[in-house]
Amino acid sequence: MPDTLPLFPLGTVLFPEGVLKLRIFEARYLAMVSRSLRENSGFGVALIVEGREAGGPARTAATGTAAQIVDFEQLPDGLLGITVRGERRFRISGVEYRPDGLSVASVTWLDEEPVVPMPEQLAMLAELMKQAQAQAGTAYAPMAPRYQDAGWVGMRLAEILPLTLTQRQQCLEMDDALERLQFLRERLDIRQH
Repeated sequence: MPDTLPLFPLGTVLFPEGVLKLRIFEARYLAMVSRSLRENSGFGVALIVEGREAGGPARTAATGTAAQIVDFEQLPDGLLGITVRGERRFRISGVEYRPDGLSVASVTWLDEEPVVPMPEQLAMLAELMKQAQAQAGTAYAPMAPRYQDAGWVGMRLAEILPLTLTQRQQCLEMDDALERLQFLRERLDIRQH
C-alpha cells in the first residue's frame, strides 16, 4: 500500500542529499511546515509541470524527493525561511487536494541507489565536482564528499550544472548512476584526449 506525503510543488528539482532553501508564505505550507517540525516528519518536493508555485493547485512530475527540514529562520522580510535536505526518491500514484489547498500524494518509495564506483572514463566529472565544491563554499559544507561514488557525483553535478528543469528531472528519474553520468557528460560535451 502506498504511503501518503504532503506535497510541495516547486519550480525546481530536489535530489537525495541535496540542500534547498525555501521561503514559506502561503498558509497551507506554513501549516505543513509546522506539522513537519512538530512531528519530525518530512514532505515531498516535486517539479511543477503545469501551474505555478503560489496560488492554486499545480500538476507535478511523477517522481519527486522527500524533504526533511534541517534548519529554519525568520527572514528579513518577516517570512519563514527553511532549509531542507533531500532524502529518498518517490513515485506519485495519485494526489488528493485538501480543502486548505494542500496536495497530499500517494507515493511509492523508489529503491536507494547502490554505491557504484566512479569509472575511470568518467573521472573528469568527479574532478569537475571537486572544483565546483571548492568554489561553492558553505553550500556543501555539512556533506562529506564522496568523489568515488558515481551516484553522489552525478546527483551533485545535476544540481549545479546549467541544465534545463526537464534535464534535471530526467537525472532525478534515472535509476542508473552511470547512465546519469553519461547523460551529464554528453550535456557538457567533454572530449576525451
